[in-house]
Amino acid sequence: MLKKNTLHRYTSSIARGSYRILLVVVAFLFLVSSISVTRIVQAQSLEDQVQALQQENRSNKAAVKNLVATATSYQNAISQLQAQIDQLQGQINQQEAQKSLLEQQIQQQQAELDRQRKVLGENIKAMYVNGDMTTIEMLATSKDLSEFVDKETYRNAVQHKIQETMAKIAKLQNELNAKKKQIEVLLASLQSQRSVVDASRAEQARLLSMNQQQQAEFNDRTKNNQAKIEELNRQIAAQRAANSSGIVPDGGMYFIRFPGAVHAFNPGNYPYKNAGFSMQLAPCSFYDSYPDSPDGWGYCTRQCVSYAAWAVGASGRSIPINYGNAKDWVGRAPASYVFRTPQPGDIAISTAGTWGHAMYVEAVDGNRIYVSQYNQQLTGQFSYQWRVWR
Repeated sequence: MLKKNTLHRYTSSIARGSYRILLVVVAFLFLVSSISVTRIVQAQSLEDQVQALQQENRSNKAAVKNLVATATSYQNAISQLQAQIDQLQGQINQQEAQKSLLEQQIQQQQAELDRQRKVLGENIKAMYVNGDMTTIEMLATSKDLSEFVDKETYRNAVQHKIQETMAKIAKLQNELNAKKKQIEVLLASLQSQRSVVDASRAEQARLLSMNQQQQAEFNDRTKNNQAKIEELNRQIAAQRAANSSGIVPDGGMYFIRFPGAVHAFNPGNYPYKNAGFSMQLAPCSFYDSYPDSPDGWGYCTRQCVSYAAWAVGASGRSIPINYGNAKDWVGRAPASYVFRTPQPGDIAISTAGTWGHAMYVEAVDGNRIYVSQYNQQLTGQFSYQWRVWR
């Protein structure tokens, strides 16, 4: 009895565990299905992509406009800084000229001092024999005391003159050197200011260059986007024209006749009628930013091929899986399935345009077929249409 109770508790535990696992699985499936539901949002047709690119171009142009205004301020700052540089350079040139003039004056004064010394030295030598005569010798060679006094006075006067001249020249040299030093200090200050302004101008020029590079990048983006817009508009126009006329290059359509009895069905039961839609050029995915998703047969929701594949299954036959774009179906289907004349239940294929177009044939009337379809205008919408097939 104890073993039975233990076994009962053990099996009950397993049952409860299995129940929990089942709940987890159900919850997970619900989560997955809810993820699919959350993607039932907006449609993104080729026209939406064109509008998005146009909006991006408007933003690019606004950014370029702002950059141009900023570039103008940079250019104005550069012009003002260049004016300051020119002014400082003018002052530097002026001070360097004054410095050069002072240096010439100093050299001239030094030459004059050397000349004065030479002249006075020659005069002294002329008065005194080789400049070696003593006071006693001068007194002895004088006729009288008066002549001695005159010679002594003259010699003193000559010495005084030499000292006075040398002092005057030395003073002038000191003044000139002082002025030269002031000019050198002023030059150093002006050159320092020039360096600062040069650095500011270089920074403004760097910012201007970066600004112009950004302008070029935005203009390139705008140009590339415009090329994409033109290509998308071309594809839209070509595919819409092809979908509306039903005329293909070789003069008719292809009709794929999947084997089996054809039963009536309600197109409103298409399971992805409320799913997301996109005309993105890349394959659809659950994990990208586009609203469309893969259906259960290898196509993208609310595309013509998704509906056509479902319609084959809904009418009682095997669903064609992974046939690709509409214009690829003719090559993917077995050759025995492909006809050039229609009957109800066929999948009509137009190979015109970028992707072609797939439709379910509801009825045939002479050279016309009545079709049900999705995405005839590249907007992911359901519609009926009479079309000429030859």
